[in-house]
Amino acid sequence: MIHAPEVIAYLAAINLLAFLMFRQDKHAAIAGERRIPERTLLGLAAVGGGLGAVAAQQMLRHKTRKEPFRSLLYLIVAAQAGLAVFLLARR
Repeated sequence: MIHAPEVIAYLAAINLLAFLMFRQDKHAAIAGERRIPERTLLGLAAVGGGLGAVAAQQMLRHKTRKEPFRSLLYLIVAAQAGLAVFLLARR
């Protein structure tokens, strides 16, 4: 059985991690250093860090025009929102 406190803790942690990884990638881009692969950033979003990823994208203005990255990120977030609505409706 899934318990709300564990889910909330996991989502808080993965969203914070996604935000921090986007921030690290933004700083690496500015400094001309080695970047975090887009696959990694999208993977963090896909495993629950979608909101943190979008927050970082908007707040840091990072990868806001990069396609197909932007579309894939928003698709992930839309799927997560749909899943959340589905799960909450089942309660």
